[in-house]
This record gives sequence, structure tokens and C-alpha cells, in this order.
Amino acid sequence: MADLTSKTVSKPVGKGILSLPQIIALYIGAVLGSGILLIPGLSAEIAGPASVIAWAGMSLLVLPMGVTMGLLAARYPHAGGVSHFVRLAYGDWLANLVGWFFLLSVPLGAPIVAVTGTTYLAGLLGIGNMHAYALAALLLLAVLMMNLYGLRVAGRVQTLVVSMILVIILLAVAAAMPNVSSDHFTPFLPHGWLGVVKAAGLLFWCFIGWEAVTHLSAEFVNPERNAIRGVLWSAGIIALLYFAVAFMTVATGSYGSGMSEASLSIMIQLSFGPVGGWSAAGAALFICIASTNSYVSAAARTAYALAQAGFAPTWFGRLHRKYGTPVGGLAFLAACFALVIGVLMTDTITLAQLIQLPNATFFATYIGGCFAGIRLLSDHKAGRWAAWISLVVTLSIYPFLGWAALYPLVIVILLAFFRQRVSRARCRVS
Repeated sequence: MADLTSKTVSKPVGKGILSLPQIIALYIGAVLGSGILLIPGLSAEIAGPASVIAWAGMSLLVLPMGVTMGLLAARYPHAGGVSHFVRLAYGDWLANLVGWFFLLSVPLGAPIVAVTGTTYLAGLLGIGNMHAYALAALLLLAVLMMNLYGLRVAGRVQTLVVSMILVIILLAVAAAMPNVSSDHFTPFLPHGWLGVVKAAGLLFWCFIGWEAVTHLSAEFVNPERNAIRGVLWSAGIIALLYFAVAFMTVATGSYGSGMSEASLSIMIQLSFGPVGGWSAAGAALFICIASTNSYVSAAARTAYALAQAGFAPTWFGRLHRKYGTPVGGLAFLAACFALVIGVLMTDTITLAQLIQLPNATFFATYIGGCFAGIRLLSDHKAGRWAAWISLVVTLSIYPFLGWAALYPLVIVILLAFFRQRVSRARCRVS
């Protein structure tokens, strides 16, 4: 089996072009998803004012995941990301399997994020779902084009977009302060501590994304230093943003009675009226662009790495002649995006149903990364503990994914079929 490390080092996809601010922006964009628009209100509905305890607890609990991925990226920067870490720890087969888990998450996850943002905007414009899907397709096309021109362009756009997100959210929190009332914190535990635990389980989905940026670590400026610095800075910023929005959602009573799914918009409108709704729509759109950009960048490089290792079609490994970007991987993603958007337009499957599949493969990717971290960070006390804590958390939640938990098994079967066909083709040639 070809070794992934030797092949990609000899033909890198860019090198040392992402500065620390861009790394932080990519991490924030990957982790700070559309959940900030939805989850604060839903968690408050489940646990009441005590949901702020769940937010504080989960902000600390998921930090080990970021630290694990950051330390691995710092030690072993590579376009293969988590799959490369697994390769170093456990060999080719498991490594490429994890790479496919991540790669087949993004063709489903990115359209879901895009449709979520454009649907939010379509509601304000008073247009139907078909227009929202068309806008989502344009958003995905724009992100693909940014990545075609290289991470230098995509990284700068990401920094600008994340800056806009931060400004809008901070303004939303500040604008809501006149509407804060201590009355909204009583009763503090309307649904008991069980409600807080249930809310914490919901919040876990808001903190997935650390694994995506590891695929870009080979293009960090000084990855040994900036990978972990990027994690720590972004983790702090993300935790503060989530907690601030969650706290103000409770403090202003912007949840319940049909308000929970648009709590951020309602919170802004308390001070700014309809203009606040447009600000929230702008935040939704920026968040979706940032999140999609992070994952498209990572997935395209995963496709390239898998092709170099012989675990994907060779055209996945094609690079753009001028920009050196993974055009094969981007073409694969473009085809998948078109298919998924088309399926969503037929209403044969809903977003709520579809989202379970990429969730399962993201979890499978994390589990592989945690196992790799336990072995590769054995000489780093904090890293070893972070990997163990991350593994326990992910394994304890995975069974609750339901039937979607079988999606990674389907990928295993398809990959085995692909490898069998490749082996037969090689035998015929020889």
C-alpha cells in the first residue's frame, strides 16, 4: 500500500499560507455553526434558566476535543488530517476508512448548513423553499470557487466573514441588555436537573468541528506553534459567544411559545425591531458561509490525500495547474452538492432526517482521532488525558444516534467493494 505521507509531501497542496488569525477564523467557522441561531432557545425551553449551567459545563467538557486535535495537528501537520493521525497510530486500512468517514460527511453536511442559512433569509424575504434551495446552491458554488483559487483567498474571506459574525453577535448581545430582567431567571430549575442533562446532550452538536481544520494543518504558518494556539484562542472565543447568546436568551425571555427556533432574531428585534431580524438573517448567512468554507477546504484535501494513498479514484488527486488546489476533490463535492440539493428539492427527505447521517460519520471520525491521540500523545500528559476524555464523551453519546449510527458501516462495505474492484483490475493488468 502506498504511504500517504511520502506522496503528499512531495506534492503539497500549498505550504505555510495560513496565518494565526486565519487559523483561528477557520476553527471558529468550523465549530460556530448554525446552532448558535437555534440551540440557545431550544436548550432554554428544555432546562429553563438553568440551561446556562449546561452551556458552561459543555464549554469546558468539549475543550479536550479541540486540544486533542490541535496537538495532533501541531505534531503531524498533513492534508490527511485525522486519517493521517490514525495512519501513524494504526496503519493504512483504518486511516483511509476514517478519511472516507470525514469525506462522506461533507457532501451531506454542507448542503444542510447552506439550506439552513438561506431558509432563514427566505423567511424574511417571503419567498418559498425552491428559492431558498436555489440560494443555497449559489452559496455552495461561491465557496467552491473560493477554494478553487486557493486557501490564501479562502482564508482571507473566512477571516472577513468571521469578523462580521462576531460584530453582529456582540451587537445583538449588547442591544438586548436593556431588556434583561431578573424575573426571567425564576424559577431557575423548572424541569429539575434532568432538564439540564438533556440540554447538555443537545449542546454537544454545537461544538463539533475541531477535526475539520486538521486537514489544513500542512498549510499553517508554523503549525507546531500555531495549531494549538489557534485551538485555544478559538475555543475561548466560541465558548464566550455561545454562553453570551444563551445567557441573554434567558435573561430577555426570548424563548418558548414558538420563539425558541428563532431566539437570536427575536432577541435582536426587542431593541431594533424588524431591522434586527435582517441583522440575524445576515448573521445566519455569514455563519453558513464560514462553516461551509471550512469543511469544503478540508474535504477537498481529504479527497486528494485518499487518492494519493490509492484508496480513492485517481482523479480525486488532480490539482489545478495554476493554483495547485485539489480540483478533483472540489469536482467530487460539486457533484454531490448538486445531487443533495436536488433530492431536498423533491421533499423526499427532510433536513432533520438527513442531518443524522453526517452526524454519525463525524462521530466516527472523532472516535478514530481520539484513539490515535491516545497512542500518539502518550508522552504528553495533558494530551493523553484530553484524548481519553474526548473518547469517553463521544463513545457515550454515539449509541443515541439511532439508525443513523449504521451509516459508517455502509461506508465500510462500499470501501471494501471499491478495494476489491481495484485489486481485480490490477490482477488483470499484471
